[in-house]
Amino acid sequence: MSIAKNLRRVNAQIAEACERAARDPSAVRLIAVSKTFPTEAIAEAASYGQQDFGENRVQEGLAKLDQLPQLAVDVDLHLIGHLQRNKARHAGSFASVQSVDSVRLAEAISRRLDRELPILLEVNVGEEPTKAGFRVEAVPAAFARIRTLPNLRVEGLMTVAPEVADPEDVRPVFRVLRQLAQQLELPELSMGMSNDYAVAIEEGSTMVRIGRAIFGSRSEHPG
Repeated sequence: MSIAKNLRRVNAQIAEACERAARDPSAVRLIAVSKTFPTEAIAEAASYGQQDFGENRVQEGLAKLDQLPQLAVDVDLHLIGHLQRNKARHAGSFASVQSVDSVRLAEAISRRLDRELPILLEVNVGEEPTKAGFRVEAVPAAFARIRTLPNLRVEGLMTVAPEVADPEDVRPVFRVLRQLAQQLELPELSMGMSNDYAVAIEEGSTMVRIGRAIFGSRSEHPG
């Protein structure tokens, strides 16, 4: 399928969700998840106006950052996947890190930065044992500590909702994260993926992370 056609459809659906929630579509940023797809796919999406992209793996993201200038592509590449502390030195290569899931990781990133880096705190709202992230009740104390660290700017919260057949089933997850962000007076909420982003937008998401609905099935693109 055409990346251009998919982008138009996704952006139209974002606008529709915003209309239902009486929100301005410009308040929702589309993060095109480009993990496992070639750098040329990023370049193609960028040619149709897409600016923000998300990568899950540090090494893959770094390789693409090296390749993009050769394609004359200037985009923002965000790290949205788990970052190990022993790779914290690479955090500053990305436009932001949306997956800070511990105080120790934040401290490790802070020590290695020479510029201010926007970050989001990852929250495991569904308390799934296979997923990283702070427990909801631990976030206020973690935020209080992390916000004091040099060169880190905590802009908001991120979550990966449980996989469910009906997106309505994860609406409470998004609502909890929104309420937590409001409590902490944080403006950004990265929540919602290909299956559930419309519900996430209705619940206040400011960033949706969408890959398959833009680039197609990853099984067809081993990268």
